[in-house]
Amino acid sequence: MSSSSTAAKQNTTSQNAATATATTTTTTTTRTRHRRMSSMSEFNDPFSNADIYYGPNTDPRKQKPQKANTSPTTPANAPSSSSSSAAHHKLNRTRTMSVFGKISDFKKGSLKEGYNLKRRGSEDDSYLAAQGNRRFFIEDVDKTLDDLLTNEDTDRNYQITIEDTGPKVIKVGTANSYGYKSVNVRGTYMLSNLLQELTIAKSFGRHQIFLDEARINENPVNRLSRLISNQFWNTLTRRLDLYSIGEIAMDTKIDAPGAKNPRIYVPYNCPEQYEFFIQASQMNPSLKLEVEYLPKDITPEYVKSLNGTPGLLALAMEEHVNPSTGEKSLIGFPYAVPGGRFNELYGWDSYMIALGLIESNKVDVAKGMVEHFIFEIEHYGKILNANRSYYLCRSQPPFLTDMTLAVFKKIGGVHNPNAVDLLKRSFAAAIKEYKTVWCHSPRLDPETGLSCYHPDGLGIPPETEPEHFDTILLPYTRKYNISLEEFRQKYNDGVIHEPQLDEFFLHDRGVRESGHDTTYRFEGVCAYLATIDLNALLYKYECDIADVIEQFFDNKYTDPNDGSVTDAAHWRKLAEKRKQTINEKMWDNESGFYFDYNVKAKQRTSYESATTFWALWAGLATKEQAKIMIEKALPKLEMLGGLVACTERSRGPISINRPIRQWDYPFGWAPHQILAWKGLSDYGYSDVATRLSYRWLYMMTKAFVDYNGIVVEKYDVTRGTDPHRVEAEYGNQGADFKGVATEGFGWVNASYLLGSKYMNSHARRALGACIPPMPFFQSLKSDEKKLYGL
Repeated sequence: MSSSSTAAKQNTTSQNAATATATTTTTTTTRTRHRRMSSMSEFNDPFSNADIYYGPNTDPRKQKPQKANTSPTTPANAPSSSSSSAAHHKLNRTRTMSVFGKISDFKKGSLKEGYNLKRRGSEDDSYLAAQGNRRFFIEDVDKTLDDLLTNEDTDRNYQITIEDTGPKVIKVGTANSYGYKSVNVRGTYMLSNLLQELTIAKSFGRHQIFLDEARINENPVNRLSRLISNQFWNTLTRRLDLYSIGEIAMDTKIDAPGAKNPRIYVPYNCPEQYEFFIQASQMNPSLKLEVEYLPKDITPEYVKSLNGTPGLLALAMEEHVNPSTGEKSLIGFPYAVPGGRFNELYGWDSYMIALGLIESNKVDVAKGMVEHFIFEIEHYGKILNANRSYYLCRSQPPFLTDMTLAVFKKIGGVHNPNAVDLLKRSFAAAIKEYKTVWCHSPRLDPETGLSCYHPDGLGIPPETEPEHFDTILLPYTRKYNISLEEFRQKYNDGVIHEPQLDEFFLHDRGVRESGHDTTYRFEGVCAYLATIDLNALLYKYECDIADVIEQFFDNKYTDPNDGSVTDAAHWRKLAEKRKQTINEKMWDNESGFYFDYNVKAKQRTSYESATTFWALWAGLATKEQAKIMIEKALPKLEMLGGLVACTERSRGPISINRPIRQWDYPFGWAPHQILAWKGLSDYGYSDVATRLSYRWLYMMTKAFVDYNGIVVEKYDVTRGTDPHRVEAEYGNQGADFKGVATEGFGWVNASYLLGSKYMNSHARRALGACIPPMPFFQSLKSDEKKLYGL
């Protein structure tokens, strides 16, 4: 379908729906129109069906009675018993969670000296709020949107936040009077939600809308959870097909003549895919899609030769048959990307995202990503950093076995033959990856048996910004008296040999393979570090493989790649050996940390990282070690908003010549939180996991409320007011939207859903009111404090 015909179809649908909205005079439910959206759509139409974007109907007359005794996990805004239903809705009050008495520290520097601006972020009109759920009629969407931005968006970033200095109130018409009478909508949270509703309405061509107050006054915990499950995952989902290939294959990271046209590389033994993509290029010649085969043997030299003509790498596809014509066609399995600016399937991001997708019952996307990883191992030799040509030498932290088990259980487990088939194929791929990638040169240290992030590769990584390595390369330009561009070319072509520079890029590629790019923990040494995170993951691989071989391969696995025959005992022996080595080389009883081990220097490092808790997630620590970790290591890493990536002492001082790194203090990352929660719970410390998850969810909810629904890639877990504001390389993905956030960020979305599982109804109410961790913990009764490890 061409872009012009799609636009025409959307305009027609929007006009029809707008007409239906404008002529509706009662609250009677009318026939809804469901639009067929592509996997690249920004958002679904919330006005076509209230359940799509906002969840259940908010009209109290349509609420079903519930039993008086609700479960502890019942949402805070769920209706109570029928006898108290009316009272419940009359007590629906305007939300007042935003900052009181101060504004973001970021803004204070720009204020005139002596003028201390203090605003209340939200206002509570108790009399009007007590009247129950009101309904608004927006007679002119464009005018209301313009008025709202003009009066409230004082910093002109198309968001309404606590940093805007407008009056924090706008008049909107009531539905009963068809806009003749008006009421006030007040406060940052409600105004920002109104901005989001109007932005979405405008995007669908709506000129007039009816809007329930409950939609802009919704409990933020419920709202964010629903947006993640019903909206964000859809926006982040991709699928290679005839219509999306051009957009997905386009690469904006590479500025080279050969990168101007979209290109896709197909494995040498996938002729069906090659023909399929040739068909796609012929169907739409204006795309200028280029389709090329990869050779059977993919070497670092070959990968470097593609730097000038980068391309997308093909993923797994399945055959579909049109039942009416019998025509066969290929279509890619769906997958989710980390953020809206990405189109590639990423390595360890996908594991974290899959956990969130499963929580949202979107198992088809999680299953699709498992299929893609099987395909990557089979055809590219490894799970790739991402499916672009310049990543062919580089992997990422291995999570395939646990990812497969999670999907396997969700789709029926042993009772579903298709699930068993997926499990067997995936574990066969994982065994190949284990042997040929992680336990093979150059990543394996033969002396200890431990593994390192040590990818192959030649030259300067092409996907970085052109000036990214200028400070490293400048001394060499002076040495050879040539320009930066000339030096880059000569060094990449092997004309200039600089062993010291080779060493630098070896470790740089290792940092990128580790997923922790960048951190002072790995700078200049990564390829020589047997990290606790990687070796904990491989221990988990060995344990998982042993269990699956025993249960699903009749305790006898014949490897089709090398002909070896192994049983569960073999893999458990490997796991036990790795466990002993890790505890011998990496465990420090005095500090309670697992440290990395430098296989070249043959000594343990002292960098205190949150990845120490990966040992708990993998199950390789003893109960005594877990206790020591919680007593000694945890206090150094636990901050206002959860776990920090590393301690401030380990990171060291920051200066102009030593800038801050994004995987260091004071930043916190979703994967560190997710794995720590699970590991702590597995060792009987669910109370500690609950406390840490409250901290993380509070920080996310607070930013969501105060900053126009923002969900970002990482947070400063030491900041109470604006934790999303990160001043480090690469900035912060997910913050650059206008009007309404449509995708959040993959593993952060997942962390919110997973962390919410630790919250009881009391904690959810506290999060909904944005009560900071310490006041909340201090307000608990003595027996309640035990639930949080206090």
